[in-house]
Amino acid sequence: MKLADRLRFIDPFYVMECAKHADAIARSPACDPARGGEPMVYLNIGEPDFTAPPPVLQAAEACLRSGRTQYTHATGLPALRRRIAGWYASRFGIDVAPERIVVTAGASAALQLACLALFESGDEVLMPDPSYPCNRHFVAAVGAQARLLPTTPASRFQLDAASVAAHWTPATRGVLLASPGNPTGTSIARAEMAAIAEFVRARGGVTIVDEIYLGLSYDDAYGHSALGLPGGLGDDVISINSFSKYFSMTGWRLGWMVVPPELVAPVEKLAQNLYICASTLAQQAALACFEPEAIAAYEHRRGEFRRRRDFIVPALERLGLPVPVAPDGAFYAWADVSRFNPSSWDFCFDLMDSAHVALTPGRDFGPAAAETYLRLSFASAMEQLETAVARIGRELARA
Repeated sequence: MKLADRLRFIDPFYVMECAKHADAIARSPACDPARGGEPMVYLNIGEPDFTAPPPVLQAAEACLRSGRTQYTHATGLPALRRRIAGWYASRFGIDVAPERIVVTAGASAALQLACLALFESGDEVLMPDPSYPCNRHFVAAVGAQARLLPTTPASRFQLDAASVAAHWTPATRGVLLASPGNPTGTSIARAEMAAIAEFVRARGGVTIVDEIYLGLSYDDAYGHSALGLPGGLGDDVISINSFSKYFSMTGWRLGWMVVPPELVAPVEKLAQNLYICASTLAQQAALACFEPEAIAAYEHRRGEFRRRRDFIVPALERLGLPVPVAPDGAFYAWADVSRFNPSSWDFCFDLMDSAHVALTPGRDFGPAAAETYLRLSFASAMEQLETAVARIGRELARA
């Protein structure tokens, strides 16, 4: 069977290899409490341990009982688009027209639609290294090239306007950013984001910002949407968001994108042909995400994630695994392992075998610091984090 040539440009998702290894160990006698083993602690996957709150589950049940499961418009339920617009107004003080909001089958579908609508063979898109691997693969899947630019702690592991300007070429079509980002949990300051968007606009390019962790911001200095950039810059931004992280609906596969008015019809045409519409059940359930009871639950959970961050970052520092930039959002810590091992891949696999703690080596997120850093997800309960710290400390002391 002849495979499409584009597959050559899609790297394996190495975190899945780590997960398979962790699962194999978890099924072994070494992790069986009945045999005196230690159960595996999973800090490798970016999935909240919270699930959808009661109002959302009740809305889903009501949808099923009433039979409201037919197709929706490709752009989503009008009522849901209005609720999302209301959330931007109440949470961020931004006036976003509901007509600019396209509800999608997860943030992944939103990124795919954006790349299909905007990029083609020969284009290049600037991205930070490290960054979430699937984002660059969406670019590669449409025949364009994701050009990863190495970043440092000084730039919060994010692109800045100077770096974008220095690497812009005639082939560059735009930038794909994430704020807060995965794997670092760091955001781009408002002034820097504005400088990037202004430069890109002047070159006739596009600024796409993955904001799926925006609801999980812990610092007012960074908890802003690029849609609210001054001078009309936010009107040009394509913002990608999701119900998975802040709204705790990972498996429901529901997201949205906010696009300039002229991009709505092209994106709608693509969505109609690619998947018709996002899940009707998920959309009906998501209407309840914006009820006061649900928002109160989400804000409580955001406080819990902040508490976990405030525990795990100092704990890693004490273990000799420094986090050069404290995460201001999301639920990840990007920690330097070079004191103990020149290979984060080997370091993580060794800890899986000895401490029964699953972490994610840096290989997935770009070559610049693949061997130096690992990603720890603090989306797990505090008890799990405390157990992991104790076990990692025990094994590092033996080294």
